[in-house]
Amino acid sequence: MRVFITGIGSGLGEALAKLYLEAGEEVYAVSRLLPKSLEGFANLHFLPLNLHAHERIEGVMRDLVGDKELDIAVLNAGILGELKDMSETSLSEIGSIMDLNVWANKVILDYFKLHPPKQIVAISSGAAVSGARGWNAYALSKAALNMLIKLYAAEMPYTHLSALAPGLVETPMMKHILSHADPVKFPVVKRLMESKRLDPKDAAILLADTFAKLLEYPSGEYLDIRELQE
Repeated sequence: MRVFITGIGSGLGEALAKLYLEAGEEVYAVSRLLPKSLEGFANLHFLPLNLHAHERIEGVMRDLVGDKELDIAVLNAGILGELKDMSETSLSEIGSIMDLNVWANKVILDYFKLHPPKQIVAISSGAAVSGARGWNAYALSKAALNMLIKLYAAEMPYTHLSALAPGLVETPMMKHILSHADPVKFPVVKRLMESKRLDPKDAAILLADTFAKLLEYPSGEYLDIRELQE
């Protein structure tokens, strides 16, 4: 099995890459840095890449993946930004988050349109539909990502695409939210504090088990893993 993953430097991406590597699968991955936990795997094919550098993505994809047929591509990389009101969020902040969470994925999808994997899963978020106060550019970017996946699904008949919200995972992003955001001003933070969160390793196992189930739904759908477990 050949798996492509973005954003393996920490959190969910790192855990997912390690899960597949330990299972003996061929993993093709990009992130700014390679974490020590993934060093030494002969079945890891890695190239460093800052996904904000859109002009470098196609070349790195060509060098890393070439025309190999991938079984699944997981578009995991993403950034949150600071939790604050939309009115306090500058256009430059919004642009930076959109550049990584949406437009970097567009460049990758353009590559995959020419070299189609069997399945593509973009890691989305419940913030894309909740409209909770404070998520600002992150919510906008994930909503745009959902539509991006839907649009490409209409153009890629030989690939099954999904946008998947992974639920609450104890990632560096989550820890940042809980330690820096005001739970009074932003009620969603209080709910996150009180909610059960999955360890990245457990979340990766759940995600890997869920990927095959996504094929039962129409290509281009946005799905929430919590609803799939009900």
